[in-house]
Amino acid sequence: MWFSFWRSRDRFSLDELRYLTDQLQKTQTVNEVNKDFVIEALRSIAELITYGDQHDTKFFELFMEKQVMGEFVRILKICRAVSVSLQLLQTMSIMIQNLKSEHAIYYMFSNEHINFLITYKFDFRHDELLSYYISFLRAISGKLNKNTISLLVKTQNDDVVSFPLYVEAIRFAFHEESMIRTAVRALTLNVYHVGDESVNRFVAKQPHSNYFSNLVTFFRKQCVDLNGLVSEVTKKPDTDANAIMIAAVDEIEDKLYYFSDVISAGIPDVGKLITDNMLEFLILPLLLPSLRLDAVNVQETQIDAITSLYLLCCILRIVKIKDLANAIAAAFFCPPEVFIPKSEAKVNGHVSDHSYTSEADQSDNGNIVEFDGCLKVTLPNAASSSQVNPEEIVLQNECSSSYGSLRYALLSFITNGDDLQVLGSLSVLATLLQTKELDETMLDALGILPQRKQHKKLLLQALVGEGSGEDQLFASELGFSRDSFSNELDGYLQKLKELHGGVCYYPEVGTSPRVHRFQVLDALVSLFCRSDISAETLWDGGWLLRQLLPYSEAEFNNQYEKLLKDSYINCTSAIVKETRGMWPDLLLTVLCDEWIKCKRAIEASPPRKEPKDILLPSQKAFCNDSLHNESSIKAAERMCELVKVFVLLHQVQLFYLGRVLPEQPPIYPPTDAPENSRARTAGLDISCPKPGIELKLVDAVPCRIAFERGKERHFCFLAMSWGTSGWILLAEELPLKHQYGVVRLIAPLAGSDPRVDGTHPWLHLRIRPTFPPYADLKKYVASKKTKPLVDGRWTLAFRNEESCKIAFSMTIEEINLQNDEVERRLKPLLDIQGAVDISNQSPLCCSDAVSSSSIPSDSL
Repeated sequence: MWFSFWRSRDRFSLDELRYLTDQLQKTQTVNEVNKDFVIEALRSIAELITYGDQHDTKFFELFMEKQVMGEFVRILKICRAVSVSLQLLQTMSIMIQNLKSEHAIYYMFSNEHINFLITYKFDFRHDELLSYYISFLRAISGKLNKNTISLLVKTQNDDVVSFPLYVEAIRFAFHEESMIRTAVRALTLNVYHVGDESVNRFVAKQPHSNYFSNLVTFFRKQCVDLNGLVSEVTKKPDTDANAIMIAAVDEIEDKLYYFSDVISAGIPDVGKLITDNMLEFLILPLLLPSLRLDAVNVQETQIDAITSLYLLCCILRIVKIKDLANAIAAAFFCPPEVFIPKSEAKVNGHVSDHSYTSEADQSDNGNIVEFDGCLKVTLPNAASSSQVNPEEIVLQNECSSSYGSLRYALLSFITNGDDLQVLGSLSVLATLLQTKELDETMLDALGILPQRKQHKKLLLQALVGEGSGEDQLFASELGFSRDSFSNELDGYLQKLKELHGGVCYYPEVGTSPRVHRFQVLDALVSLFCRSDISAETLWDGGWLLRQLLPYSEAEFNNQYEKLLKDSYINCTSAIVKETRGMWPDLLLTVLCDEWIKCKRAIEASPPRKEPKDILLPSQKAFCNDSLHNESSIKAAERMCELVKVFVLLHQVQLFYLGRVLPEQPPIYPPTDAPENSRARTAGLDISCPKPGIELKLVDAVPCRIAFERGKERHFCFLAMSWGTSGWILLAEELPLKHQYGVVRLIAPLAGSDPRVDGTHPWLHLRIRPTFPPYADLKKYVASKKTKPLVDGRWTLAFRNEESCKIAFSMTIEEINLQNDEVERRLKPLLDIQGAVDISNQSPLCCSDAVSSSSIPSDSL
């Protein structure tokens, strides 16, 4: 038999298939002698059946006639060799995946052979065998439809009582190998999307519904593990740890997309199971308590506030369930203590049982007042609502008790938190605002319903004849009635109560939405007045502000305007200082570039950042640590950060004044250099000199410099400026052309910081890069080099003190001319009213913003 198998035959023929099946039928035992033949026979049969499915139906007819499926089962029963089991599973997977004929699939599924193979007790101690088994199950699931699925289940009174494919697959849903988990998820989705009602009832009832609670429990563990990685990366930034954390983030988001795909199958009971389990096991006990203001470290909670904010954003963005989104929004009106054991609940450092004194008590800072069992507060920032209009904000006989709620915690993070807490809180508010599944009444209750949506809804109510809509549309206080959104909240808070098993204390429900709206505006205005938050995060606050006030300054009162103008004036002063700093030649270029970016950021339709940005530590944070305090690279970074803040504050003011933001910043155009300037006198006919060009050495001062020890070179020193650009030139005098020389070395004039030596006729100059090497800087920081980046230094020796002072005076004079030109061109932008007037004129192109030596944006 062994030699006859290898005799020459046409491989793809019916005779070959007949021969192989006959030999399998004759095999009564499988041992070391014939094991290889059985494996090769199984492999060849898969090839022949696949070939026949595409070319000749007689192949599969012979397969059915010989009852080969039964032979496969018999071979498996009589053989314990793992290699044979592997080949059999592979053969079945190949055939099922490649068969296109519905008739063939029906035959494969129409007997109990498939279910026997599914439920067979394979020895899964061999990892490779498990991989082949899962691939086999997944191949079957790929052929499921409403007709074929009925062949794999057992029913009783129209109810499915057995479904081996699904039951066996979910046993491996939480296997340590990620590829196996992924395959199981794909299989379950194939089952859910068939749309068979009886199968849907089967997967949604006990004990199989435990799969969904186990999914959430497993996901919760992944969230806690992610928190550990985030904490590690935050404490010790490292490229490898960062990569591990990003991989964990990707897996977290993949799992949430799986939940979303399950929900999209449209099985109502499954959607409810996922909603209830996510609330009961993940969101209420784990994520929300971590937002306590008194939980200053992760030891008091299982997860850090930053990780929690990230996960809430991901859940709201990815898992599209209306009840889940609204339940999360409703939970923000509750203090976090209601979601943790009462013995652990703390408010301001003491245990709270949610009962308050009945006597009025004014706190020392004047921000917290307890009265008649209600806690009335204003946010602890300069733009407090009580300072704005107390009679509008705190309505009489209302319990305005926002202090201690999760919503208050978000706003407090914005006003007092660090950069990541601010970014996380802004991201949660932006995500809630963008969540289509969230009722608009809930957005109004949270204080983040865009004004245009309020008008739209009220106008629609008025048009269809609802009197309340018309009354509110022309009322002084916009927003839905308190009864309206209280009813919405009541329903979802009752759901939270049922899941939590206790009383959900929610003091904010009776408060006017206008109060909450002003609280959000308070927090945002306070954010714009902070100097310890990165500009990128402030831009996110600008985006949220624009959503709340898209067209009108109606809700911007004098207090808000004063705070923003004060902050703008401070920023303007800092910008003026930058015109005389290290990088005035790039200030206008950076400003034009950031103006366009900021405008796009705050006018973007969706938020511009992904939730994972909340977890990533700021590159700026550890770039600064690796640079010298006086480094021009750090100065460039500081200048860019300042410009971003200035641009945001300027655009925010134009925005609330009702102005349309111009495409480019309003600045004066460049002017030609005066005829008596050194640049023109030297015969400079291009805006940026290059080594090798010839210049007239008028006012040039002879000097010496050594770039290598013992190798001193003689040059003529010149400092000159043209518009906002300036250079220090070292030229060699031409021996045959009097008072003319060739430029050999060029350095930026700005940032040169000229200084005359106290004991010698020497001039000390700092030589900074022409452009800030941001791309190289990131590589530098990532490479863990210990030696910091430093600027270059030139020490020029002159013949005498008088020559040295002349060179020094020339340098200072040209620096002042360069700085004055930068400040002149910025003048209309530094005055907000002047900027409004200029913006109504013809706009300037960004190419006009600087002289012809402008730097490409990709170099910044």
